[in-house]
Amino acid sequence: MSIITTETATNKTQFLEETLIGLKSDPKFMHSKYFYDETGDYIFQQIMNMEEYYLTNAEMDILSNQTSELVQVISAHGDAFDLIELGAGDATKSIHLLKELIDQKHKFTYFPIDISEHVISDLEENFPLKLPELDLQGLNGDYFEMLKRATELSDRRKVVLFMGANIGNMNVEEARNFCIELKNVLSENDMLIVGFDLKKNPQQILSAYDDQEGITRSFNLNLLQRINRELDGDFKLENFEHYASYDPESGACKSYLISLKNQQVKIGERAVINFEENEYVFMEISQKYSLREIDQLAKSSGFKLLTNFFDDKRHFVDSVWTID
Repeated sequence: MSIITTETATNKTQFLEETLIGLKSDPKFMHSKYFYDETGDYIFQQIMNMEEYYLTNAEMDILSNQTSELVQVISAHGDAFDLIELGAGDATKSIHLLKELIDQKHKFTYFPIDISEHVISDLEENFPLKLPELDLQGLNGDYFEMLKRATELSDRRKVVLFMGANIGNMNVEEARNFCIELKNVLSENDMLIVGFDLKKNPQQILSAYDDQEGITRSFNLNLLQRINRELDGDFKLENFEHYASYDPESGACKSYLISLKNQQVKIGERAVINFEENEYVFMEISQKYSLREIDQLAKSSGFKLLTNFFDDKRHFVDSVWTID
């Protein structure tokens, strides 16, 4: 097994260019995809283990207790297929699905896709020890570039996993455009399984993104440290404060870094970024959905909602779509 990578998704030039575009914009923003270097991956593992971060346990409940039912839906066509996971991470949850598919002797290849080379390397190294029967091909790079690569490697039916509420990292319009682009890559009888965090008590949601131990704060600030390490920046982390907010009407939970003083930050050889006191930098969104909004998103992007799988508290849903 070998990792297939794409240089353009992870090289330093693109990281620098996109960072400077965001920080020279008004208002300032950063790309959340760059949170996930090796340190960021480690901090996010800590986030998933936080008591406040209910999302992990909610989706784990679905994938550990309803795996057989999910496999029945996936394998209804009875043919060999490719299981492609976008943003695979450590595959802690999807391993339950992989085990069930193997136990039921379904013929499939697992293509985990992740922008983090560290993540894919870890999967390639450790998964053969856990699941020796698994046919695995890691793909490191941009989702769509690697999804197209997977279609070039195999012409079998595709079942795409987009778990962990990763779709919530986009606002609603971005999510619709993302789903339309996915639909255009896929073919008839292909399937998409998307994890959505559902709208619920606002305080419960906000606590998951503003924990008392400050782990989420560290996750956001690590991006500044990564810029310092890789792009020769001179961010002083003590000059920035993490701030999270949740709007129950729109379902948008947003994270910011707030500049605590007037300051200048150098990045690379020539770039100088000015920050005003109390100026915010938008870091990421975690969009929450109602069931009606999920159905609307499926229809408006060319999919048909086939069925939904809920955790026992109905905090989360893994929604199964087919091409309409």
